[in-house]
Amino acid sequence: MMRWLTGWFTERLTLKMRITLWAALIVLCLMASLTTAMIAAGGRLVRAHSRDMMSEVLQDTAQDLLLSDGRPAFREGADFLDHGIFLSVYTAGRAPEEGLLFGRIPAGFDLSLPFSPGLFRTVQGGQDEWYVLDRPQSLGAGTSVWIRGALSTASDRSAFDSMIHVALILVPVIMVIVGAGSYLLVAWGFRPMGQMAEAAGRVIDGSDLSERMGLGEGRDELHRLAAAFDAMLERLQASFEREQQFSSDVSHELRTPTAVMISQCEYALEQAKDLDEAKAALSTVLAQAERMSALIGQLLSLSRVGRGREKLDIERIDLSELAELVADQVSESAEERRISIHTRIEPGLMVDGDETMLMRLILNLMENAVRYGREGGRATLTLRRQGDAVVGSVADDGIGIAPEHLSRIWDRLYQVDPARASGGIGLGLPMVRHIAEAHGGSVAVESTLGQGSVFSFTLPLAPPEGP
Repeated sequence: MMRWLTGWFTERLTLKMRITLWAALIVLCLMASLTTAMIAAGGRLVRAHSRDMMSEVLQDTAQDLLLSDGRPAFREGADFLDHGIFLSVYTAGRAPEEGLLFGRIPAGFDLSLPFSPGLFRTVQGGQDEWYVLDRPQSLGAGTSVWIRGALSTASDRSAFDSMIHVALILVPVIMVIVGAGSYLLVAWGFRPMGQMAEAAGRVIDGSDLSERMGLGEGRDELHRLAAAFDAMLERLQASFEREQQFSSDVSHELRTPTAVMISQCEYALEQAKDLDEAKAALSTVLAQAERMSALIGQLLSLSRVGRGREKLDIERIDLSELAELVADQVSESAEERRISIHTRIEPGLMVDGDETMLMRLILNLMENAVRYGREGGRATLTLRRQGDAVVGSVADDGIGIAPEHLSRIWDRLYQVDPARASGGIGLGLPMVRHIAEAHGGSVAVESTLGQGSVFSFTLPLAPPEGP
């Protein structure tokens, strides 16, 4: 049953209504507790007030008593009904019903009620209840009397009932005020959430990732949540745009060799006059197929490295020797463009990593330096120790990169100038970045258009081996 009520409460009511109802329930409990405490305290206060008033009246009455011809008497002008208190005087030493000297007694009051000095008590008298207070008083000459006061409790009940009536009126009024105020405050406080929901709905309905929550500056939780959502949407939009660009670039890269393959196959089937022409067409198809296979292989490898799914074969590697090998490997292609290879490699730089991956990192940078370097220029490979890291760089004096392209060169298939790519497909630099990050390092670039570029990478040094 409790689970059903909780489910109904959660499913049928909005969050604003739930918070408002909880606030009203809490206030109701507090008001009920406070009202109960006030009524209890009020009852005690009213009773204490009646006791104090009766004690004061009895004291005044005692001052009005005197002896006249050896008998108790009142001063002139004395009144036996003061503030609603019935006053009566009795001879000491005799039963109340026998010793009444003078005074007023309420109708139905028990005349045989024994005296009790200073005890404030409640007794039943007929159909009413009475507060009773007795006071002994010595008049001198061996004469003593009892002074008794009787006050109807109806006055206290009237005050008590008035308190209850006031509470019954005030509590609902306060509850309405609290409920309305809570709802308005909650609605005002949750207004940013409504804006966020509307913005999210526009993103869902229109698939427009450029939408933002746009709550502005604020230090409360909702503003921080909106800022986090805006940052998330910013990253999603950038990722989505990169994926769209990537899909477009892949389509472009695959469309050209596919078109060549189709045209060569059609030529071989329809126009080839002999086996040699057919073989020539098939050779072209094979070359384009190999290019497509290489592209697909690099995309798959890049995807695995970027997602951390490419298993690295970690071992202790002399990165200095590896860099020297790569420099020798690219020398042949550099000679074709009359580019001289220079190295400044500090020996004995050891790292923990995958040898194949790290060779690909340096090789991609060196091939780019040769591909985009100035013909007859130079490419320089530097490797040195810096603190607990290895810092490497590859510099060329080639075409350089414009500032607007520097942030995009790490994107897959992005080419600054496809017409001058010289066989590149725009996967080398993204691979370099992912390999460096997979080994706990980083990459950077500095370039000046028309003067050349410097690509640098940082990798953590291997810790020294124990004895």
